[in-house]
Amino acid sequence: MKTSSGYWTGVVMVIAAAACYGIMSPVLKLAYGHDYTFQQITVHQVGMGAALLWVLLLLRPSSWSKLAFSLKHWAALAFTGIFGLSMTTVLYNQTLERLDASFSIVLLFQFMWITILLESLRGRKWPTKWQWAAIVMAMAGTVLAAGLLQNKLTDMDWAGVGYGLASAFSYSLFLFLAGRVAPGYDPVFKSALMMSFGFIVILVLYGYKAFDGVDQQWGLLEWGFALGLLGQVMPTVFFNAGIPRVGSGLASMLGATELPFAVVSAWLILGEPITLIGTAGILLILGGIVVAEYGARLRRQAA
Repeated sequence: MKTSSGYWTGVVMVIAAAACYGIMSPVLKLAYGHDYTFQQITVHQVGMGAALLWVLLLLRPSSWSKLAFSLKHWAALAFTGIFGLSMTTVLYNQTLERLDASFSIVLLFQFMWITILLESLRGRKWPTKWQWAAIVMAMAGTVLAAGLLQNKLTDMDWAGVGYGLASAFSYSLFLFLAGRVAPGYDPVFKSALMMSFGFIVILVLYGYKAFDGVDQQWGLLEWGFALGLLGQVMPTVFFNAGIPRVGSGLASMLGATELPFAVVSAWLILGEPITLIGTAGILLILGGIVVAEYGARLRRQAA
C-alpha cells in the first residue's frame, strides 16, 4: 500500500471534492426556491466557475512556467470539459429541478457501475465477479434509497429520472478521463480549460435565457458564485489534483462519500427525511463501491 504524503494528500483532495458536490445539491435546490430557472442558474454557475478558476490561476504565477499548448491535450480537455463536466452540470441541474435532492444524488451515483462498464470496455474484458456483485448491490441499493418499494411508479417524474441517469453517465465519463488526459498539466490550468470549453457550449445553448425576467441580478450572481465555487471550482481542482495520485479506482470509492454528504445536507438544509430503508439503500450502494475496489485490489496483487 502507498504511504507517501502525496498519496494521502490525494485521498483528502478526492474526499473534499466529493463533499463539495454533496453540499451543492441542496444549495442548488434553495436557488430554485428563489424562482430562478434552470437556464439562469446553469449559465451563472458554470460561468462564475470558469471565471474563478482563471482568477485562481492568475494568483499562482509560479505555475505559469508549466503552461503549455498542445492541440492533442487541449482537444482532450475540451471533450472532457464539455461532455464530462458541463453536461453533468446541465443534466444534474435539470434532475434537481424535478426531483428531491436525495433521490437526485442516488441517480447520479449510478456512475459507479457505469464506470465499471467503461473500464471493462476499455480493457475488452467482462466485469469480474466482484464487479458484478458491486453492480447488483448498487441496483438493489438504488431501489431502496429511491423509495421505489413504497412509492407508485406512476407518480415518478420519469423525465427527471432520465436526466439523473444521463448525468451519471457524463459524470462517469469525467471520472474515467480526468486522470488520463493531459496528465502533466497544472491542475488549476487543466480545470480552467475544461470549464471554459464547457461554458462556451452552455452559453450557446442557454445564454439567451440567462437574464429573462430577473429583477435582482446581484442575487443571481451570488447564487452563481456559491454554486460555481461548490460545484465547479473546488471539486474540479481537487479531483484533477487528487485522482492522478490515487488512481481512478480508489477515487471512485472515495468519491462515494458524496452520497452521505448530500443526504445529510439535504436533511439539514431542506428538511428532506432520512428513512431507515433509504439509509439501507445508501449503505448498499457504498458497499458496492467498496466491493468493486476490493476486487480491483486483489487483481492488482495477483498481477
